[in-house]
Amino acid sequence: MTRLVVQGLSKRYPGAAAPALDRLDLTIESGTLTALLGPSGCGKTTALKLIAGLLSPDAGDIRLDDASIRDLAPERRGVAMVFQNPLLFPHLTVAGNVGFGLKMRGLGAAEVTARVDAMLAMVQLAGLGHRRPAQLSGGQQQRAALARALVLQPNLLLLDEPLSSLDAGLRDEMRDLIRSLQRETGITTLIVTHDQAEAVALSDRIALLLDGRLAQHAAPQDFYRRPASMAVARFFGGVNFLAGRVEGALFHGPFGVLPLAHAEENGPATLTIRPEAIRLCPGPAAHSATVQDRCFLGTQSRITLDLSGTILQALAPPEAVRTLTPGDKVGVTIPPEALWVLPPNQPHSPDNSTA
Repeated sequence: MTRLVVQGLSKRYPGAAAPALDRLDLTIESGTLTALLGPSGCGKTTALKLIAGLLSPDAGDIRLDDASIRDLAPERRGVAMVFQNPLLFPHLTVAGNVGFGLKMRGLGAAEVTARVDAMLAMVQLAGLGHRRPAQLSGGQQQRAALARALVLQPNLLLLDEPLSSLDAGLRDEMRDLIRSLQRETGITTLIVTHDQAEAVALSDRIALLLDGRLAQHAAPQDFYRRPASMAVARFFGGVNFLAGRVEGALFHGPFGVLPLAHAEENGPATLTIRPEAIRLCPGPAAHSATVQDRCFLGTQSRITLDLSGTILQALAPPEAVRTLTPGDKVGVTIPPEALWVLPPNQPHSPDNSTA
């Protein structure tokens, strides 16, 4: 198993006003699956191509364990990459595609056949090795591309949006397969995606890129519970931001004092509250709020609340709030452990200011 270390990696395309990737520092521990997440144009695919050797960096280094691979040719890096489109050779059979790299390495026919058959079974394509790529479904083609990469037993596996061209059902199926294969093989894996739910379901850790820079690298739950900035919180669906002041373990905000789970640095601060953490219920610690709107979202309903002029959004099971209508009064409880004070020097958001 292999540890990937990226140090100060930068890339600016000719004529671009800003770098596609700006001094990226990132460590991917051996045997883990990390999602490289971010919106379109944030530098995700650029980072992957730099690691694979398909692009040359302007600055920085790429190391596998203790050895730099920055100046090695792609085929000498021990890195395999699966693209968004499977890119299978149309004139070869599935087995021929999967075994192509092994043949290029000079392995004998019997060993190639044995390894290809075993890999096709792992990706649930057993018995389909004789088919041409055009005879496969989109999901099967992506499985074949994954098998072609894994059969080489790479030190590092790179996946560039491998699920984006599949429909919802196939995406779930392929996501589960990637996760199970990574656990079974233990290959250090970096997968690029723009989908937060996909990143959370797949990965051990997430590296979020925004505008070519690393915004946060952490376990999936930390992006919800402890975002590193307002931009990170917003990317993960954060909508409630309160400007106020911290004094010890208390936050003094626009609708009163909220107890915090931990003492924070005193001074001006921005508090964020996940919408699913807000409880609509009576109680001695409840704040009084007025319902402004209720919107059905399928598995949840979004409730827009007015707390003394401050607007908050809550998420709740549809059945629990089906009788609420605009103008209704409700009690709002916010558990202290659901409150997160954003790190210092984060801009305050005007979205929840008093109207």
